[in-house]
Amino acid sequence: MKSLFLKARQIYGDLSLQSKYTLALMLIVTIPVLMLGIFFYGKLYDMTVSYTIRQEQDASAKTAPIIEETLQEVLDACQETANHPFFRKLFFEPVNSPLSAMAELPEAEDFLNLTKTIQSRGTVSSIRIYMNFSNESNLFYTNDSSGQVFAHAKDIYGTYWYGIFQGNLRTSELFCPSFYLGAQEQERFGDMAYIRKLSLYYHGKTYPVYAVIYYRSAPITEILSQNLSLPGSVSYIINERNSLVASSDESLSGIYWLSYETIEESVMSSNNFIERTILDNKIYAGFYRISQPGWFMVTVLPSKPLLDESHSLIGQYILMYFLFLILALCLANILARSITGRISSVIRQMSKVRKGSLQPMDSPVYHDEVGDLIDTYNYMTRTIDQLIVEQRQAAEDLRIAEFNSLQAQINPHFLYNTMDMINWLALQGQNSQVSQAVQALSKFYKLTLSRKQSISTIAREEEHVSIYIRLQNMRYNDSISFVSDIPDELMEYQIPKLTLQPVIENSILHGILERETKSGTIVLTGWMEDQDIVLLISDDGVGIPPERLRTILTGMGSSTSGGTNIAIYNTHRRLQILYGPDYGLAYSSECGKGTEVQIRIPARKE
Repeated sequence: MKSLFLKARQIYGDLSLQSKYTLALMLIVTIPVLMLGIFFYGKLYDMTVSYTIRQEQDASAKTAPIIEETLQEVLDACQETANHPFFRKLFFEPVNSPLSAMAELPEAEDFLNLTKTIQSRGTVSSIRIYMNFSNESNLFYTNDSSGQVFAHAKDIYGTYWYGIFQGNLRTSELFCPSFYLGAQEQERFGDMAYIRKLSLYYHGKTYPVYAVIYYRSAPITEILSQNLSLPGSVSYIINERNSLVASSDESLSGIYWLSYETIEESVMSSNNFIERTILDNKIYAGFYRISQPGWFMVTVLPSKPLLDESHSLIGQYILMYFLFLILALCLANILARSITGRISSVIRQMSKVRKGSLQPMDSPVYHDEVGDLIDTYNYMTRTIDQLIVEQRQAAEDLRIAEFNSLQAQINPHFLYNTMDMINWLALQGQNSQVSQAVQALSKFYKLTLSRKQSISTIAREEEHVSIYIRLQNMRYNDSISFVSDIPDELMEYQIPKLTLQPVIENSILHGILERETKSGTIVLTGWMEDQDIVLLISDDGVGIPPERLRTILTGMGSSTSGGTNIAIYNTHRRLQILYGPDYGLAYSSECGKGTEVQIRIPARKE
């Protein structure tokens, strides 16, 4: 724990001043918000339930009166029909005249027009009066079926509502849900109805009459659906016979069905939503009485959508919190930058020193501690820049001096070997060969010293080593075969002078001449590889032992004849000084079979 604390302390200590200041402001802002979130998290579900129930209560309190208004329009239509003089003359006074004579009265046509007017208002879809006696009632039928009002009672035989009236003679009125009506009624007139039972006193006899005001359930269903705001909830209306009157979702109302008796008991005990468990699902149910028919409107809220709503609120809270956090972070960063911005600009400028960019800053406007820091930095920049220039110049002078020194070591080494060969020819009395050797040597140095620059071409270097091998063959009786197979397109590329000659010299002296036959072949070839040129010099000499091969390019290797490999090392070192560590010589050899040397230089033309 202590080590963890120390590590955290170290991390905090390494933060920039702006980060520390921003972090401090963020902690001040976020800690109270987090504490409030943790405190209210456990109560959020209860708050969500209470809030949603209150919303549904308000919506239901507005919905129930709307349904009552719809039903009241139906009752008003029935009452308006019953108040018509023709209707009252038929059903509230004894009728002794023939019905055919009644149909001819002026009030009859006015009554039919009234029914059409009521139906045109929208709420009532149709009005029918069913009478159960002789066919004389056909006199009240109209030729237009859409305006027909009077019908024979046989049209309603077998309907559920007709059975209710027949089963209970004291029933005088009835609000009918859809399944109370017959199929033809629902299709032609409407799927809900208000029915009033009347009597016709005709010639001293009483006949039952049913005045039916038909209307549609769709508006009530739509009102119930608009009452809901929570997914998975349902609103339905139940009558005193435990029948479903209307529902926003019939399948859900079947699942969450509550009996009329249960609802009455709940209404007596509570005016709020009650909690129930149905099919292992917790629900919240609320009840509102629709007074005129004696119905109840039931609203059921399952707990799962409430829980989802709670999670949604939590998600919204978290999202708002993060948005607030981002805003707070931006404000904290702006405040921190206003304090540490000038220091940060000095730090950024000083960090460029690592990349080699030494640029002084603008002179400070304010000469406080930060201003003094900027002045000191500008002085330091100018001093370091001057030192870098001096160091670069010294390094360049050193590079040139080292290059010249390396090349100076090669030239005397070659001259010594050549003069030794000419001396040997002179001692043998081979004057013509001495002359040829001197001419070849003269041409050799003419190629070497003809230009002041230290860079030649591959073509001239190839000619240079050809002359060198010819000089060596004069000494060793043409025992060295030389094959040059460099592509013509490479001949004009640059190569430092005296690059090939030390390698071929090493191949002759320490490779071919150490064979028993004192003879062999040297092959020179080359190719382009990416942006580099690779020259390959291979011989079939005795090869180089592994232990010596590892040190041949270090300047510490020695040949089996006691000579040093200073020329090879100098050549390799010279190429690296000129072109970088990726260039130079690379040796590979197998004892008894020969040696290969790769020379890699960048592809450059004059």
